[in-house]
Amino acid sequence: MRRIACVGVAIVTLVGAVSYLASASGQSDGGDAPIFGNKIPPGYRDWKLVSVAHEEGTLNDLRAILGNDVAIKAYREGRPPFPDGTIIARLAWNFVASAENNNAFGRPQSFVAGLPKEGVQFMVKDTSKYASSGGWGFAEFNDGTPAADAALKGCSSCHDAARSRDFVFTRYAP
Repeated sequence: MRRIACVGVAIVTLVGAVSYLASASGQSDGGDAPIFGNKIPPGYRDWKLVSVAHEEGTLNDLRAILGNDVAIKAYREGRPPFPDGTIIARLAWNFVASAENNNAFGRPQSFVAGLPKEGVQFMVKDTSKYASSGGWGFAEFNDGTPAADAALKGCSSCHDAARSRDFVFTRYAP
């Protein structure tokens, strides 16, 4: 009888711990929920660089794409699809001419990162939670505050153009 009671207590404790961790993660069961609720992944600025890009047109920005260890391993292996647990971050800044650098070069040729644009954006791979969007969840944080859900509505449809690469635009630049 004592063994049954101990097993029962262990099961209840395990169920309680799992329930607590799920709610503490800040994630809901909704498919369109921000990937980290109201929390930015800790240490993301120390992730490895995947690539950089200059987007012209209405975006007109410089961006850096960073990946967590899972993302970097997948990029280096070069075999999509990305595994669950992959997180890719996008940082962007206004694309501005550098008068100081241009003076040093003697002609206008230098552009640098200006003010940050559109906060920091994340993609996270969780094939069960985000099945309706190809396995990817999206989030954006402006000054540490999650963007409104409406701001994220176009992410999935835009990334559909990169379906053949598991919905990821950026290629790895070793």
